[in-house]
Amino acid sequence: MLWKTDPTFYPSPKLAMQAPVEKLAYVAALNANGGNHPDALVVVDVDHMSEKYGQIVGRVDMPNVGDELHHFGWNACSSALCPYAPHPHVERRYLIVPGLRSSRIHVIDTKDNPKQPKIVKVIEPKDVAERTGYSRPHTIHCGPDGIYLSALGSPSGDGPGGIFALDHYSFEPLGRWEVDRGPQYFGYDFAWHLGYDIAVTSEWGTPNMVENGVNPELLLGGKYGHSLHIWDLRKRRHLQALDLGAEQQMVLELRAAHDPTKAYGFVGVVTSLKDLSSSIWLWHRPNGASNGGSNGKFEVKKVIEIPAEPAEPSQLPPLLQGFKAVPPLLTDINLSVDDRFLYASCWGTGEMRQYDVSDPFNPKLIGSVHVGGIVRRASHPARPGEPLNGGPQMVEISRDGRRVYFTNSLYAAWDKQFYPDGIRGWMVKLDVAQDGGIQLDPKLFVEFGNLRPHQVKLQGGDASSDFYCYP
Repeated sequence: MLWKTDPTFYPSPKLAMQAPVEKLAYVAALNANGGNHPDALVVVDVDHMSEKYGQIVGRVDMPNVGDELHHFGWNACSSALCPYAPHPHVERRYLIVPGLRSSRIHVIDTKDNPKQPKIVKVIEPKDVAERTGYSRPHTIHCGPDGIYLSALGSPSGDGPGGIFALDHYSFEPLGRWEVDRGPQYFGYDFAWHLGYDIAVTSEWGTPNMVENGVNPELLLGGKYGHSLHIWDLRKRRHLQALDLGAEQQMVLELRAAHDPTKAYGFVGVVTSLKDLSSSIWLWHRPNGASNGGSNGKFEVKKVIEIPAEPAEPSQLPPLLQGFKAVPPLLTDINLSVDDRFLYASCWGTGEMRQYDVSDPFNPKLIGSVHVGGIVRRASHPARPGEPLNGGPQMVEISRDGRRVYFTNSLYAAWDKQFYPDGIRGWMVKLDVAQDGGIQLDPKLFVEFGNLRPHQVKLQGGDASSDFYCYP
């Protein structure tokens, strides 16, 4: 226990943006390219002054095979400074790393040697199931009063999915978060508006609906998740469902405004059944709602649409050949800490897009780069002329907003459907101009061999790790 606040905690987004530059990136990596080997947490040197810049400098192999590491997160962050449930003496020290397929949770200590972290606790699937009723933990956020994880479903592989909590100090599962879930059934991502005591959740599908890949029958029938849910954060009760329509399939990544005085955020939709386009929607509270106007209800509006691109059937995997088009497959989005730039990962077309969302109702496309893609197979400056597969997938932004990192693998069963030749794993970095605009860093192209990289977390925090209580 610390006697003074962790220096990586910041009360406001503005102060977080002044933080020291990250020197290490932690990457969850799946072993899916052959062999009966465990997944790993990989450490990459991202210090541009280092002789090992862009190289893997550490690795922690999991103790079991078949976890399918996916999303992970820090045990503590700036939300520990919130006034109603302060925990200022915890520290950003441990990475909470679940296996999406195994439901096993690993607690990894980065303090003594950040380049060679070590596993200090493993929470077995039966303990998660017995104490929470959930399985397949997905997204991790450190909250003011605990560590929270979303889960896709029940131990049987059906629903409902939801959220459960771990103790800040012992990491033991505490139980299910929801008191009254209302109509919510699918689980996926979650976010908070700490200034308004509001939580937001999104939808993918139950484990049985996603673990073997996209089910065309379910997809074309509009059976995957297509709603957002609004919750009373303190009372843990469902308040409102925002249905985007069954045409909008798989309502995934949530990025709430970092400014706690703003009650809005963005959510990405993987595909439209109408034309295979992807889209980004804005949830928001209308003017005056915070003072009782509109009965405090939220609204949702499509603000970005990304079209599919025509393609010859012979260029496409079997799942897409009948459509004669490659969909964007928007699988991740991320919002800079100053709430100015929104990044959109188009895993199918191999494009990373940058939008200016200073006016969240009217985003403007201001930057674009291509790497990989189902059809395009765009090369990287570090590998000119070499076709790359996979595409921009999990994206993370430095706290000052000047560096953007992303990887190219989604989920083993889905990788196989859309990139049947097998994902060759890589991580790259974008440099961001002060007023917008992006370009690939030619010196950072990290190859992962038999591993497939997924989520990235940055030493000291990043754009998606922290929630703030002060503007």
